[in-house]
Amino acid sequence: MRFGWRIAAVSSVLAGAVALAVPAQAQFSTGYKFLEAVKKKDGGEVTDMLAAPGSTLVNTRDVSTGDSALHIVVARRDATWVQFLIAKGANVNLRNNKGETPLQLGSNLGFVEGVEVLLRSGARVDDANSTGETALIAAVHRKDGAMARVLLKAGADPKRSDNSGRSALDYAQLDGKSNPVLAEIDAALAERAAKPKTQIYGPKL
Repeated sequence: MRFGWRIAAVSSVLAGAVALAVPAQAQFSTGYKFLEAVKKKDGGEVTDMLAAPGSTLVNTRDVSTGDSALHIVVARRDATWVQFLIAKGANVNLRNNKGETPLQLGSNLGFVEGVEVLLRSGARVDDANSTGETALIAAVHRKDGAMARVLLKAGADPKRSDNSGRSALDYAQLDGKSNPVLAEIDAALAERAAKPKTQIYGPKL
């Protein structure tokens, strides 16, 4: 029994050592180096690393947060790097461990310029994070009328609910006129309602 206990103890120690070694190894991976170069704004190194044929480094994600390079540059409100990474093939709809896309992060930060670039590059305006919050709901919580205007112009749905069952419109109405987003939503809904419906010809399936 003692011998078996010792083997079990040694195995446990070895397993712990292996677990600790994985993050250390990750620190020296190509993906880790790429994200570090992005954080340091080392354009030369990043360009060189992305130059390899078939490289998918541009969409590498941090092993602990799930953040991509695009999340990193949006977080520092760097429109130049946002455009640079998108031009290099960055996926504008990648999610981090919170289910958050670069667009949602940009909305949370009030980064209007970055959000405009992301939307022009195909970012899905109504994607929700793990709590069901959309970029527009985030704008409502921040009472950011300018951000809401950009998102609504891109087609954001003010009636899409989060996990609690409330939508951007609901939250704005709770705040009332003190929230400038309410006026933006009302104007957008009125404009959409006024648009003539497209006539569809041919048989209905």
